[in-house]
Amino acid sequence: MAHEATVNTHRTKWWSGGKSPFNIEYGKVMMWYFLMSDAFTFGAFLISYGTTRFSQNFWPDPNVVFNALPGAGHANLPLVFVSIMTFILIISSVTMVLAVHAGHNRNKADVQKWLLWTIVGGLAFLGCQALEWHHLLTAEHATLVDGKIELISQTTRHNPWGNLVHGPEVTAALQNSSIETLATLVGEHHLSPASHAELLTTPKDQLVQLISNSDAVHIREKGPVAFGGFFYGITGFHGFHVFSGVIINIVMLLMTRGNVFENKGHYLMIEKAGLYWHFVDLVWVFVFLCFYLI
Repeated sequence: MAHEATVNTHRTKWWSGGKSPFNIEYGKVMMWYFLMSDAFTFGAFLISYGTTRFSQNFWPDPNVVFNALPGAGHANLPLVFVSIMTFILIISSVTMVLAVHAGHNRNKADVQKWLLWTIVGGLAFLGCQALEWHHLLTAEHATLVDGKIELISQTTRHNPWGNLVHGPEVTAALQNSSIETLATLVGEHHLSPASHAELLTTPKDQLVQLISNSDAVHIREKGPVAFGGFFYGITGFHGFHVFSGVIINIVMLLMTRGNVFENKGHYLMIEKAGLYWHFVDLVWVFVFLCFYLI
């Protein structure tokens, strides 16, 4: 009987509750579980991307695809814009750290300040991503299609980033192209002072000569269609996570302003939101590496 009583006492100590077996708050454990499952999702996407990419004979060069800077015209600035995006996201991660630190010190004013800056950083990143997508979806690139030049953009169905075309093949393709296409190429690359209306009445041979003699116009074959689907799918999925993080941080800011955490006596929710935000930043490192650097 004495032994049975001892066993029951030990059972009560182990199973009476009140102390996490992980020595960590329950909500934080669940956040780690969620982030782990989300990491598997991103991992599956990136593995699929890598498998498809390295099974192809050709893949677009990121220095060519991502060489535009909004407001800089046709300037060749490889990876400058995405570097700005990455810098913004890293800075927002720093401000999130400061918000969590302020929460540990129960400094309500600083929590609000750094959360606000984190939200601004997230919105700035999303704005930059929208600009990047808009450029890729609307910019027209000279592409060899069925023996003539067509102006196409980067979408999930079309990829203008194939191999460069040189020599007589370019001349023949230009001769087979429409006056509208040739006039647009000449005007966009400032190869003539004439207006677009004047270029439309210019003899085709003259337009072909202007384009052929220019080093500014690069004509490529079509590239692998899979590039667009993976790029928009994975960066869009990450952008959705950033957007969700911004919404979460806005909720945290409103709860802080409403003294919810002060009344609870702790700011653990800020720390959980911080875990999510740092995860989003970490995932971007892998997305940046796979799409923009390699």
